[in-house]
Amino acid sequence: MTQPGEFTYRRVHRAGRELLFDCMTKPEHLARFWGPAGTSTPVDGITIDLRPGGAFETVMVNDSDGSRYTMRAVYVEVRRPEKLVWTEPDVEGGMTTTITFVELDDERTEVVTHQTNVPPMFSRPEARDGFLTSLDRFAAYVGTLPGAVSG
Repeated sequence: MTQPGEFTYRRVHRAGRELLFDCMTKPEHLARFWGPAGTSTPVDGITIDLRPGGAFETVMVNDSDGSRYTMRAVYVEVRRPEKLVWTEPDVEGGMTTTITFVELDDERTEVVTHQTNVPPMFSRPEARDGFLTSLDRFAAYVGTLPGAVSG
């Protein structure tokens, strides 16, 4: 059951868990899709220290005006290739994101993104729509990778 300030998103990709986990943890992949439509995330603006207590930071750039948005998080749990958990201590309430990679049949993987302690400003419909474009960009990128088809 979803609580206030809690959101769950599910997408199924025709790709293995290892590849999808790499996409979410390697700067060269993240730079290709991270952020909502209308933003870009240069590879030199991504910091990954993939261990519990390690940093996960991205600098998204608004493509129309060049304004920059930094996301600072700390990994809480890293279980390759099943699960990633990070928390954003600077966000009101300490928003936590859990990504679970669930292996399905036929080389498909369900990616479940669960967020808790989502502050009201990120809960607005416009913000949720923007987040969904991020998931769309991820699916489109995965679909370009050899041996993967997003759906």
